[in-house]
Formats: sequence, structure tokens, C-alpha cells
Amino acid sequence: MIFKREAERNLEAWKKSLNRKPLILRGARQVGKTTLVKEFARSYKFSILLNLEKPSDIAYFNNYDEVKSILESLLLSRNISITSIGETLLFLDEIQESPKAIHMLRFFYEEFPDLNVIAAGSLLEFAMKKVKSFPVGRVEYLYLHPMNFREYLEATDHQAALDQLDKIPHDAFAHSVLLNLFNQYAIIGGMPEVVSNYLELKSMTELPKVYESIWGSYRNDVEKYADNETARKVIKHIMSTAHSYIDQRIKFQNFGKSNYKSREVGEAFRSLNDAKAIQLIYPTTDVEAPLGSDLRKSPRLQFLDTGLLNNELGIQAEMLSFTDLNSSYRGAIIPHLIIQELISLNTLNSNPPHFWVREKKQSSAKVDIVISYQYKAIPIEVKSGKEGTLRSLHQFVEHTNHPFAIRVYGGEFNVVETKTPQGTPYLLMNLPYYLGTQIYKYIEFLIENYA
Repeated sequence: MIFKREAERNLEAWKKSLNRKPLILRGARQVGKTTLVKEFARSYKFSILLNLEKPSDIAYFNNYDEVKSILESLLLSRNISITSIGETLLFLDEIQESPKAIHMLRFFYEEFPDLNVIAAGSLLEFAMKKVKSFPVGRVEYLYLHPMNFREYLEATDHQAALDQLDKIPHDAFAHSVLLNLFNQYAIIGGMPEVVSNYLELKSMTELPKVYESIWGSYRNDVEKYADNETARKVIKHIMSTAHSYIDQRIKFQNFGKSNYKSREVGEAFRSLNDAKAIQLIYPTTDVEAPLGSDLRKSPRLQFLDTGLLNNELGIQAEMLSFTDLNSSYRGAIIPHLIIQELISLNTLNSNPPHFWVREKKQSSAKVDIVISYQYKAIPIEVKSGKEGTLRSLHQFVEHTNHPFAIRVYGGEFNVVETKTPQGTPYLLMNLPYYLGTQIYKYIEFLIENYA
């Protein structure tokens, strides 16, 4: 099953660019990179699709040292004229298998700028370390993530729901339908293979096998993440225990009730972070933009996909009975998914948003998410139901330089003028869970209409 991905617009813009450079498509395994480019290749008159895990394909780079010889050999084997390279896409899949191919991207750009070149691969951060001279300034990047809620609606072909999601603000009568669809998405997640399986079978019965296969592929890659046997053991330990700590900030020392040292655990987490399997989210203590990460403070964990996380926790059957999914796993699942939704909007990087903690010692104040918008640091709290205390958000509002704040919750959209307990007036925009991908558009709406 082929899905429409929002990154297609980025690829189309890249194709039309007058200063087009070879494009490296980055992202974790099985988020749909190969499928995306193969579908995009249909828009070209000619395409050359190589998988550098295949000996016959990587041989082009092993056998020749000049990009001219590589290209001429490829064109000859496909019966494509050199005069047609402007109408040709060269796709180098699994490029992490050939540091030489990564290095030679610069020469494709310099010697054959009319040729459309896309490279894709997983674990690229590790492969790049082996490249003699990385083509800095000669390539550009596009990041692909698991499917977000908007892409999920595209996959389900629910055009009416899509129209409402894109309407700012949406109609009140659409709330229950959008919330029910979001609940489905929140339970199964956004891995394309999982979504395809669910839509074909209309059942979650077979999904555990798919989740295990995907997560197992990351486990099998563990040797590519690690330089020695101890590092491999630490990574395996983290991958089997990290899901239990999704609702809390972590310490590296003795992580997961182990005897591993802080340095060993930290290095393993950084490898998993590079592979995008499990990312570290560090807090900020800033209440004004720009926001900086405080690496001295304990981070939180962000899994690649909430569906994978739900499966590891074994809570998907339980989630089916909840009317408000923020009750799931001690309130950790929906905040995790909202962050995943925000990450999915980042096509130029895969950095997660911050959470906020107060600089003051012994303070327990914590705001779930803080994002930058037009030089403003916008606090976002994720709360169950229509209520929920906002004590930490109030502390943030009292110290920042603007009156805007957001609560993401299970109720309907509205904006209220209110005050903190200390009497500071502010505007609280209440957003339903399903508007994660639309948060920036709603912030723009809030500022333009209520400032």
C-alpha cells in the first residue's frame, strides 16, 4: 500500500530548484524513505535506482574512481543518453554501505549539476564518520519521520476529516470524529508498515508481529551502533528496558537497574539517538527565545514511534477502553505523541522540542513542551480531560515576555482570557489532542486574532 507523504512537496520543490544539490534523505529505518523516492521517480522520464547493499550495485563505486566513469557506465547499462541527464533521477539507496559513494556526491554536483541525485540510508551518522572528506556545502538534507496524524488521515482517505483538520479553526461539530480517528492513530502509531497492515485487515490482531519485526530490526542493527562488546550489551539493555522510563526523567548511572556506568550508558544513548531509535530530550530553563538545552540536567526519552512504544509497554488493548488516552501509562503517552507530531514537521532536522524546568533549585515546576515562534517561547501543557492543574505553566507565564500559552487536552477548541494565581493576565488556547501537527498554525491564529 502506497501512502501520500507530506515530504513529497519538499521533493517537488527540490526538483524545481535552480540551485539543486544532491539530496540526502535521512531518517530511521522503515519510515518509508525508499518507497517515497521510488514513487517520486515516476515523475522522471528516466530513473536509475541503486541499492548499495547489493554487490552488483555497489560495484559501480568500487570499480571506478571517477564520477564520470560511474555515470557513463550507469547510463550505458540503462540505455540512457548523456544528453538526457536533466530528465534523469539517480537514486542511491542504503548509501551508508559506501562511504566512497557519500564522498562522491560532491562530484556529481560539481561535474554533472543537471543530474537529479537523491541518496537515502539509515545510520548515516555512523557512516559519515568514515568519509574522508564529507561534501559539506555540496549536498542538502531532507528528514523523513513516521507518519503523522495528517498523513494517517490521507492514508485512510478521510477527506472530510482532512478538510476540517486544515481549517483554522475547525468546526465544532467535527470534534468527536477527529478525536476518534486520532485515538486510532495514537494506539497504532505511524510506522508505514503498521498502518498498511491495519488498513488492509481492519484489525489490530496482527500488529504485534509487525511491531516486533520492526523493533527487532533495530536490535539486529545494534552491532552497527557499537564499537565493542560492552557497548553492544549496554545498547541491548537500554532497548529492552527504556520503555519503562518514558514517564520520567532519567539518570545514566545504573540505568534500568543495571551496573553500567554513566559514561557507558551515555555513549549508548547517544548512539541510539543518532540512529533515531530513542532520542534524548534535554530541558531548557529559558523562558524567552532562543531556547537552549541544559545538558547538565536529566533528559527525557523519546521513542521513534508511539505505536512501537505502546507495543513495548503492552498497553494497546487497555488503551481501547479509555475515553481519554492521556490516562494511558501514567499520562505519558499523549505528551510523547504530541512531541512526535511536532518532530514530524521538521524536514530540515529531527531535533525534538524542549520541555521546561525552573532554574531554581528544589523547584518541581515542569512544562511538558516549549517551542519557539516568532522570537517567543510558547509553553504547552498536555492535560487529561477538560481540567487539570496548570501550576507550572503559570510559573512560566509569570516570567516570560508575552501573554500566550497552550493547553492540549481532550476537550474542544477555545481561547480564554485568564490570570495566573499571582494576577498575571494571559491568553490560554485550549487545543484538542488531534491538532498536534497544526500547533504552529493555531499559534499564528492566536497571535493575529487575540494580540
